[in-house]
Amino acid sequence: MQEEVDFVTIVSGLPRSGTSMMMRMLEAGGIPPVVDHARKPNDDNPLGYYEFEPVKALKEDKSWVAPSCGKVVKVIYKLVYDLPANVNYRVVFMQRELEEVLASQETMMRRDGLDPDTIGRDILLQLFQTEVFEFRRWADAQPNIKMFYADYRQVVADPATKATQIADFLGSGLDHMAMAQVVDPNLYRNRA
Repeated sequence: MQEEVDFVTIVSGLPRSGTSMMMRMLEAGGIPPVVDHARKPNDDNPLGYYEFEPVKALKEDKSWVAPSCGKVVKVIYKLVYDLPANVNYRVVFMQRELEEVLASQETMMRRDGLDPDTIGRDILLQLFQTEVFEFRRWADAQPNIKMFYADYRQVVADPATKATQIADFLGSGLDHMAMAQVVDPNLYRNRA
């Protein structure tokens, strides 16, 4: 059972880094997700994407953010910069081997009929490394943001321990056992 909180829980990270899995975990633990189900489950995310379309328009409309205290919303790392500074956040940032992230993105692009080779893999790796480094430095300096870095591989390998750590970080009476039970190692398909 979740206690009253004065912050919005954010799940962030690179695309294909395990953010949907973490959203499922937090929902199972007792935090209501802010989602609209506009993006339907598919072969790439068979258990759902847990997305909320208004996140993409944060620069234009932030009105939904403050009322989301006590809830969890998935916000891609590039859009966390656009969250209003007058709201407190606890961010669970998913980290995953960049080779795995790229492999997963390439698989998804091919399924969608796109050519992942149009941008060089080395360029993407370098870009992601730089952007994630800059994001972490920026986020750690924000007074209204507390960060928890969750390694995807470790969460899949030992969900009980990671769920307990995340529940402690969020400090909101989460059911860490229920969180751990929704982790499906069979969905860890792109490995470095």
